[in-house]
Amino acid sequence: MRVAHIITRMIIGGAQQNTLYTVEDQYRDYGDEVSLITGPTTGPEGTLIPRAEQGGFDLQIIPHLLRSISPLNDWLAYRELIAALRDYQPDLVHTHSSKAGILGRAAAWHLKLPCVHTIHGAAFHFGQSPLNYHAYIAAEKWAARRCDRLISVCDAMTDQYVAAGITTPDLCDTVYSGMEVEPFLTPPRPPEEVRRELGIEPEHIVIGKVARLFHLKGHKYLIEAARQVVDAQPQVRFLLVGDGILRSEFEQRIAELALTENFIFAGLVPPERVPELIHAMDIVVHTSVWEGLARVLPQGLIAGKPVVSYDVDGAREVVIPEQTGYLLPAESIEPLAQALTELAADPEKRVRFGQTGRERFTDQFRHETMTRRLREIYQRVLDDREQKK
Repeated sequence: MRVAHIITRMIIGGAQQNTLYTVEDQYRDYGDEVSLITGPTTGPEGTLIPRAEQGGFDLQIIPHLLRSISPLNDWLAYRELIAALRDYQPDLVHTHSSKAGILGRAAAWHLKLPCVHTIHGAAFHFGQSPLNYHAYIAAEKWAARRCDRLISVCDAMTDQYVAAGITTPDLCDTVYSGMEVEPFLTPPRPPEEVRRELGIEPEHIVIGKVARLFHLKGHKYLIEAARQVVDAQPQVRFLLVGDGILRSEFEQRIAELALTENFIFAGLVPPERVPELIHAMDIVVHTSVWEGLARVLPQGLIAGKPVVSYDVDGAREVVIPEQTGYLLPAESIEPLAQALTELAADPEKRVRFGQTGRERFTDQFRHETMTRRLREIYQRVLDDREQKK
C-alpha cells in the first residue's frame, strides 16, 4: 500500500506515538510506502520528529499546519496538504487529531482519495466554551461525510460521536492504541536502581502519574487529594512524569500543602524511559478529565501495576473495579484519596490487580496488533471503493 498519515504535530503524546508506531510498522513489517505529514512541532511537550527522521519513510512538515485556530493559516495549510497529497499520490489517507483530521479529510475529499480518520480523543469535550463545543461538533459532522470510515481508540469514542449525531455505528471501528509492550513486561533497568536515582527509599510507596503538566490532565485533583493520603500513609511519594506550562503553579500549591518532600517531578522524559519509570511505581494514577483512552492505563497494567482513574471516556474499558483498579467520578477528591490510601496500605491487592491487568491486556495493546487491524480496515476501504467504480 501507499499511505499518507496526517497529524497536526508530533509532540511526545499518546496520539503521536500511536501514529508513529503505525507508520514504522507499515514501512518496516509490511513494506508499504508511507508518508508522515505533520505541522511544526515546538513547545515544552517535546518532539518525536528526530525519531521519525530516522525511520526511512517520507516525512513532510507543513509550515502552516498549526494547532491554534487561524483562518488564514488553516486555509494555507489546507492548500499545502492538497499539494502534498497530489504530489505523493497515496492509495489512502489516514488522518489523526482534530485540526489535521478536519483539514486532511477536506484535502483528501478534494482529491477524491480514500480516507479514514482516527479519533484519539473527542474534538468536543469537557472544559470548552459552549460556542467551541458546538463548533467542533459541527466541524466533525462536516468532516465525517468526507471520509470512508472512522476509527476509535476505544468504544467510548464511538459512543460519543454517535450520540452527537456525527456518525453511525456501522461506519466505525475500534482499534486500541498500540505500544511496545516488552519494556512494560520486563523492566529495562532494575526498579530499585531507578528509584534510588530519584531519591526514593525502599520503604516508600510510589504513586505515579504520567501526563503533560497541562489543563484537563487533572494533576490539581491529585495534589488536593495528596494531603489526606500522606496523613494516612506518610511513606507515600508521588512521582509526576512529564512537563508543561503548569509546573510552577503545581509546585507552589504542593509547597502550600507542606508536601514538597512527598512529590518528585521527573520532568519531560523520552518515551523509551517511561517503562522504567512505571516499573519504579507501586500504583499508577490518572486523573485526566478528558482523554480517549490514556495509554498509561494499559501500560501500568502490563507492567503489573494497579491503576486508579477517573471514569472518563475509555478508561472503563481497562480499569475494572475490584479487578484491575479503581474507577472514580471525574474531579472527585475524597474518593481519589480513599482509593489511593487503600492501595497504599494493601500490597496483596496491588499485586492481584496488576497481575489481572497484565493477563487481560498485554496482547490487546501490542502495536503489531494495532497495525495489522488498521491495514485490514484500509484494505476493506480500498476494496469497497473498487467495487463502487
